Amino acid sequence: MNKKRIVVVCPGRGSYSRETSNYLKDIDSSLCSMIEHQDQKRRSKKLKGILELDKSSFRAKIHMTGENASPLIYSCSLKDYDVINKEKYDIVAICGNSLGWYITLALGGAITHKDGFKLIQTMGELTQHHGKGGQIIYPIIDDEWRIDNERKKILLREISKVGAKTSIHLGGYIVIAGKQNQLDHLLKTLPAIEKYPFQIPFHSGFHTELLSEIPSLAHSLLDDKIFNNPNIPVVDGRGYIWSPWSTDEKELYDYTLNHQMTSTYDFSRSVSVSIKEFCPDNIVLLGPGNSLGAPVAQVLIDHRWNELKTKTDFLNSQVNNPYLISMGIEEQRKLVL
Repeated sequence: MNKKRIVVVCPGRGSYSRETSNYLKDIDSSLCSMIEHQDQKRRSKKLKGILELDKSSFRAKIHMTGENASPLIYSCSLKDYDVINKEKYDIVAICGNSLGWYITLALGGAITHKDGFKLIQTMGELTQHHGKGGQIIYPIIDDEWRIDNERKKILLREISKVGAKTSIHLGGYIVIAGKQNQLDHLLKTLPAIEKYPFQIPFHSGFHTELLSEIPSLAHSLLDDKIFNNPNIPVVDGRGYIWSPWSTDEKELYDYTLNHQMTSTYDFSRSVSVSIKEFCPDNIVLLGPGNSLGAPVAQVLIDHRWNELKTKTDFLNSQVNNPYLISMGIEEQRKLVL
């Protein structure tokens, strides 16, 4: 049987929510053992265990902080990745959004799953305790998910005017990072579009110089020896492909703990490079949740992938044989098991 080629996409920090609670209820024994090992270290720091957090009632001020949300999301993504039927699907590349880059490294074999926990827990704690500023999100698309270049131009001008920065290019959205007074100005002055502009809770100014203190701290806590050549090509936040055959582990370490922390993360480009360079039969989004479903679809529309030109085209194409498979949606999840 010919395997289907898939690109796997890993979620970012905002993906664990009230709706995804108890996501780890039926994990296999090996993953459970790995999480328990991590939880021993968390408890030594007076932090609740991952499995305990996942079972408990969702509280934003607990579940959405960096020290908790990051390892929770990583565990959920590991669960989903492990159950993809590798007899049916050939994973040809992996990418992710923001936190999803760390998950990508672990799933692609550039670090072990165990070191993935260490990396993600460490970075979650550092950004929570040493990160400055915050993030807001704002759309640059019309009702049919087509990029509105005039709206984008105006938004970028307003961001620059107040001294804020573009944090993430996220499909039809721009995530903006800045000091709170800069964000407050944008929250008041940007034209309201549905629920936007929206400030993302418990986020600091990721992927900007507001995190400039963190790289040196991360270097002191994380050894470059945990990085290896990936087993599967991984695509970073510039659209750069780290290949199993040509990766320099030191450069990968430096990119991960320096460049991507303080420079704009272009998730849109990572997706477009992944589909154009690897031509997958499907894109598979790992859980928890489906927060990247719309942004990935918007990238597909922007590039007219599979002749998609509008939101309507995309939704119609998803009905019988979805190209974009989200493991956070139960009926789609079954397709990859």
